[in-house]
Amino acid sequence: MANLLTVLAAAAEHAAEDGAAHAGPVAFGFIGPVGWVALAMTTLILIAIYFKAPRMLASGLDASIAEIKNQLAEAKALRAEAEVLRKEYADKIANAEKDALAMLEHARREAEAIVSKAEADTTAVIVRREKMAEEKIAAAERGAVADLRIKAAEAAAIAARGIIAEKHTAQADKALVDGAISAI
Repeated sequence: MANLLTVLAAAAEHAAEDGAAHAGPVAFGFIGPVGWVALAMTTLILIAIYFKAPRMLASGLDASIAEIKNQLAEAKALRAEAEVLRKEYADKIANAEKDALAMLEHARREAEAIVSKAEADTTAVIVRREKMAEEKIAAAERGAVADLRIKAAEAAAIAARGIIAEKHTAQADKALVDGAISAI
């Protein structure tokens, strides 16, 4: 390997001493490698222009741009629709909360009305029952008074019979009957 490096170093020295440039490939005596590359690129560009490659590239890009614009428009429409739905459901939730509060308030008012009605009904029932009890007591008192009167009248009649039977004789009866007949 050391020999190879020595040989390469010697060749480089020899080329530098001669001052000769390295000769490159030349076609037809005047076209070098750079010329060939330029000629190939020019030909490729002319063929691309002839077959309308830039127009095809532009139309393909335009189609992609149009598709992307359509997708963006569709996304905007979907977003607007989603916003409308979100707002609608937010309104529904707010209305549901308001309805729930209204229902709760209505239930409270009904419960209060039922309680106050029950209190009023209870008071009315108590008043009616007191009145009925007072009427029963008054009726019982009237019945007791009537019974006492009947018993007093019976006792008075018995006592009067006894007194009349003792004090009244057949002659007194005859005078009474004659007086009653003469009055007729």
